[in-house]
Amino acid sequence: MGTTEQLSEAERAVRAGAGLVDRSARGKLALSGGETKRFLQGQITNDVVALEPGQGLYAAFLTAKGKMLGDLRVLDSGDELLLDTERVALQELFNMVRRYSLGFDVELHRRTLERGLLSLVGPRARALLGDAAAGLGEQEHAHVATTVDGIPVRLIATDVGVDLLLDSARTEALAQALVARGALPVSDEVVETMRIERGRPRYGVELDDSTIPQEAGLNERAVSFTKGCYVGQETVARLFYKGKPNRHLRGLRLAVPVEPGSELTLDGKRVGTVGSVAVSPVHGPIALALVRREAEPGSTVTVGETTAEVAELPF
Repeated sequence: MGTTEQLSEAERAVRAGAGLVDRSARGKLALSGGETKRFLQGQITNDVVALEPGQGLYAAFLTAKGKMLGDLRVLDSGDELLLDTERVALQELFNMVRRYSLGFDVELHRRTLERGLLSLVGPRARALLGDAAAGLGEQEHAHVATTVDGIPVRLIATDVGVDLLLDSARTEALAQALVARGALPVSDEVVETMRIERGRPRYGVELDDSTIPQEAGLNERAVSFTKGCYVGQETVARLFYKGKPNRHLRGLRLAVPVEPGSELTLDGKRVGTVGSVAVSPVHGPIALALVRREAEPGSTVTVGETTAEVAELPF
């Protein structure tokens, strides 16, 4: 991570200024054709048909039993739907599109290597971009095509700043331009700490193919209950209207940092495993975990030879 002084500077950048991190490794696809929205509407949990150009959404794609195969961001660019996902979920997303788009007017485009993705994280992200961000809406996932220092880019509003999507060949040049404007390059670890503090789970860490969206607190962000049928809808709707999840995404206030994957027990019974772990400059050692509902907020669970307090999210 570097020296304490370097860490402090990076933390200041993301909490009071603008930190810069390269997320180009995320999986990226695009869909074009006259039936892209109609097709995707039946495959993911959120309402794609309602999108207008310049808008976007967050969603999950599921098995027929309502378990998550991955999550994704969908952006309506007018000509295409732009999709990005965790790299670990890219193959499942690709397979889903290829398998179920047969018979639809949909063309799939691979963009992972062709597009770079930089993230500005912090309250000064928009100010650093200046006039380029003037047309960017405030709502998360709003996006606009513009230029930054002569480089064509799509700006995307995030919960902690602005993402910049562009031709991968221009990524390094854009990163240098952003640093010249005052952005400070920071590590993934610094940005991950903010994600954990905000209680946002990550597919491949807290979320996997055993997770139902409601267990992870994703219904509000990722699920439409008015849009009609999609793969896995029956389980998601039944749990929402009639059931209670067996697990919930919770925070853990740790006595000391522990390893991700560590077992959590309550009164000798296994209630979950630790997901992401961070040492927050605000909260100290913290983690995210999907835990059984009997491990209620305020309860103390055992993690190896130490303990943790179960907490509501965000911290």
